[in-house]
Formats: sequence, C-alpha cells, structure tokens
Amino acid sequence: MECISVFDMLKIGVGPSSSHTLGPWRAAERWIKELKDINTFNKIEKISVDLYGSLSLTGKGHATDYAIMLGLSGYDPETIPTETIGSIISEIKNTKTLNFNNETPIAFNIEADIVFNKTFLPFHSNGLTFTATINGKNTKSTFYSIGGGFVVKETRENSKKNFEIKCSFPYPIDKGTELLQFCDTLDKSISEVVLENEKSIRSEKDIDKELKRIWDTMLECMYVGCHTEGNLPGGLNVRRRAFDTHQSLKGKKTYTTPVEWVYAIRDTKVKFRQILKWVSCFALAVNEVNASLGRVVTAPTNGSAGVIPSVLMYYIVIENHDANFEDIKRFLLVAGEIGSIFKKGATISAAMGGCQAEIGVSSAMAAGALCELLGGNPEQVLIAAEIAMEHHLGLTCDPIGGLVQIPCIERNAMGAIKAINAAEMALDTDPKNVKVPLDKVVSTMWETAKDMHTKYKETSEGGLAVGVNITDC
Repeated sequence: MECISVFDMLKIGVGPSSSHTLGPWRAAERWIKELKDINTFNKIEKISVDLYGSLSLTGKGHATDYAIMLGLSGYDPETIPTETIGSIISEIKNTKTLNFNNETPIAFNIEADIVFNKTFLPFHSNGLTFTATINGKNTKSTFYSIGGGFVVKETRENSKKNFEIKCSFPYPIDKGTELLQFCDTLDKSISEVVLENEKSIRSEKDIDKELKRIWDTMLECMYVGCHTEGNLPGGLNVRRRAFDTHQSLKGKKTYTTPVEWVYAIRDTKVKFRQILKWVSCFALAVNEVNASLGRVVTAPTNGSAGVIPSVLMYYIVIENHDANFEDIKRFLLVAGEIGSIFKKGATISAAMGGCQAEIGVSSAMAAGALCELLGGNPEQVLIAAEIAMEHHLGLTCDPIGGLVQIPCIERNAMGAIKAINAAEMALDTDPKNVKVPLDKVVSTMWETAKDMHTKYKETSEGGLAVGVNITDC
C-alpha cells in the first residue's frame, strides 16, 4: 500500500498556489535532476516550457511562470528569501538570460520560451512540458501538478492515486474505517497512530523538529499578515484586511516577536463576537501573505493555507491558554492524516475538484484536529471532519483574474469558522447516531468533482470570474 506522510500534506513553500506555483517549481527541479541523471544537462543549448489546462488559463495570476523560472534557476521554495523574487525575475527579463540551476547561463526569453497553451492534456488538468534542445534536436519531459505541491509523470491511468511518496507504514490507512480500526485495536488516539506511522520513516526527534518548523512558519505567516498593510499585487487592488482587523482587536498590547504576540493575545479579554474576528483575522493574514508570494505552509494547498493555522491559533490563544508544543504536534498529526484520506480517496486539486478540494478538505482537517484536542474520541474526530466537508460539497473554484484573492482569501476565514463549529457539533454527537460516515463524504466529494463542469475548476472561466472587469475593481 502506498502511504502519504504528514509532511507530504504540510509542505513549506512560496505562494500563491501549491498546484500552480509550488508544483511547477518542483517539476522544474525534477527535470533538472533527470537531465543530470542522463548526463545531458551540460549539453543543453536552449530550454522552453509549455503550460496546459488550468496552468495555462490561470498561470499568470498564480505566478506559474515565476515559479518555473525560479525552479530552473536552482532556487528552493523553502529557503529562497521571498523579498528577492522580484529582482531575480527582473534580471531574467532584462538580460533575457537564465542561470540554469545556478550553474550555466542560457538564453531565455520569457515571452517566447514560456508558452501558455489554452488546451488540456488528457491525463490531468495541470500539465507542463519542458523542452531541451541538444545538438539541434528537441527532447521533452512532461509533468503534472496534481495539487498540494505533488508532482507526477504519466505512469498510471488514475492520476489522483499517483503519489510521489512510496513507503510501508506499520498501520496502512486508506479510509477512515481503517484508521478507526487501528485506534480500537491499539487503544490509541488518532494522533498516536499517526505518530507510530511517522516513526517508521524518521525519528521522533526529527518529527518534532519538522513539526516545529512547520508551526513556526505558520505563526510567522500570521504575524506578517497581521502587521502588513496596503494592497495586494496582481491588478485587482484588493486591500489587505488582516492589518485593519488586527489593529482594532489588539488594543494596547506590546510585543516584538511572534511568540510574544501569542501571549499578548492570550492576555486580551476576548469577547464572544471578537472570537470570530480573531479567527477570521488569522486566516485572512495567511492568505494575504500567500497572495503576495510570501512563504506559507500548504495545508493541504496554498489556496487553503489559512484554515489550519487559524484554527490551531484559536485553540492556543482562546480555547486553552496552557497549550504547548504537544498540543500543536497532535493537531498537525491528525490534520495531516485526514488530509491524506481525502487525497487517496478523492483529490486536493482545485483543477480537478473545485474549491471543495481545497477549502473543504482543509476545513475537514482542521475540524478533526481541533476535535481531538478538545477531548473528542477517534469516532468524533472523523465525525467533525465529515461535518466540515459535508457543508463544502460542490464548492466551485472561480478566482477572479486567475488570482488567489477573490473569493479565495475570504473562503479561508469561512472554512476556519466552519471547522470550529463542526468540531463542537461532533463533540455532542454519539457515533452510534451518525448516518453519514467520513468515507461516504470522501467518495461523494470525488463523484461531485467528476460531475462538476470544467469551467468551475480553477479556470477563471465560470462563476464569479465571469463578467468581472479587473480594471473596475
């Protein structure tokens, strides 16, 4: 059985999109490795890239061209100083030269060498083909960005089951029923079962280190978003709202670091109505950073990156002031496992399933994780995930101008609020009375995705995106 690690579902990268930015970036890296493996890298005279389907239709708004150039230039999305991205791209544009893998300068004209085709490849909606010219002859390699930063080649009939990572967990899980069976047999919580699986491929010390790095990135992202004002790039002139909301909520508390900020919020006497505002503020902050090519954690995608950190932040600063790293660890382990169940049984790609595959899945992940921290048993955790997804079924992906701004940023706030509500409802639910199990919702989501019209799957050709003039915004 194939398996997906928590760290496959929660990846650190650069916005604005896991499938349109992080995926193509990783594809460029993989292509370079291919060329080196067959000893042709140093023989290349020219390179070009063809984008297909959703990558071509919304690639400009999602900075797909930027991601490809950065990947081809040898930069890593986890470590690149995001403030340097603009100057790197400008240098390539102005000099018409790309430093291939930071090793070999090669002529590269952005306008001619990155082609936005308006056609779809049959295997998947997000296709891209790299072409290398060697001794006057072209050699091609095609990749598919299937959501969440996952990249595959066309080696199987069913793309949604074609994962990058293969391993052998001691407790293999494809469905919710299998997860519950292991919890029952081992007398463990969901987070404990997931931890045992993770420990089969890395030490617990490394697990803790990586989970802390993920949380630190989430926290930094929320902090930056709450302290940055102005308009988002891209032409829609969308004003950042997290800054204004944060200013109205924080009062006179002082702090100098993200950690001090957490304690400052904890010390604030939060009224009931303000709880909704704080959660929304956290979610908006993340996705405003994401929309401006900032560093975020795909959870499970960039477009839905704000839901999980905002719900976890809610638990830390409002629900439980004694929360510590062990709570964060449990939350992320549960969230990652629920996300993997959706990826295996359905999709986390908006190009394949609409926004239900992004915000819906992230809300389900956050709901289940919060439910465990609030004392829910394994059955109630999956009930929380089911409730959250059930009320996102059929949600379309219709970004205006191909930008992950309208309605995407607000949807993260809505998904976070739904996750909290779903967790609370699940805690009051007797599992014996549940009519719709999580696995049924997962399969229904996949059927809905297949029935959904293509124009509502991250193409900007349907829904809100139709008839909205960017210049009027």
